[in-house]
Amino acid sequence: MADLFLALLHYPVLDRNGRIVTSAITSLDLHDLARSARTYDVRALYVVHPVAELREFAQRLRDHWLTGHGRRHDELRAQAIALMRVVASLEEAIADGAALAGIAPLLVHTSARTTGGISYGALRTELEQGPTPMMLLLGTGFGMAPTVAARADRILAPILGPGAYNHLSVRAAGSIILDRLRGR
Repeated sequence: MADLFLALLHYPVLDRNGRIVTSAITSLDLHDLARSARTYDVRALYVVHPVAELREFAQRLRDHWLTGHGRRHDELRAQAIALMRVVASLEEAIADGAALAGIAPLLVHTSARTTGGISYGALRTELEQGPTPMMLLLGTGFGMAPTVAARADRILAPILGPGAYNHLSVRAAGSIILDRLRGR
């Protein structure tokens, strides 16, 4: 099976009016996505943020669980948080993933607004057959800017419920996607 990476993007993302913005990091996203990443054998979870102060916040959270009181308190959480890498840009995440895997990962764009896109079954087959690693791009705010989709190698079909409402949190969507691609 090929390596799988997650990149949680906070820029460039859209606000509710479709403007490109930088969103804030939330600790719930970091904790929950790290736990999902550990459960589904993700190689690394990249927290991508251009603002140094917010990267420092994410790094302090990581350090708390890896070297501080958190490690003594909850070893399972520490295992999950250890997958987290805090970077300034998607380019930095891609370069680090390439260094870990030995080859640049294919970029997989995810969005609730996608029409069409590769099916989960087809993407799962690609992962299982390897060897090319993949990086799932998860957007915060109201999704990633169109420039991110334009550089992706694959566009993943959206997660759709039975009705018209479609506004999952990034951590919920990420967990569903991981289960569809790596679950038993």
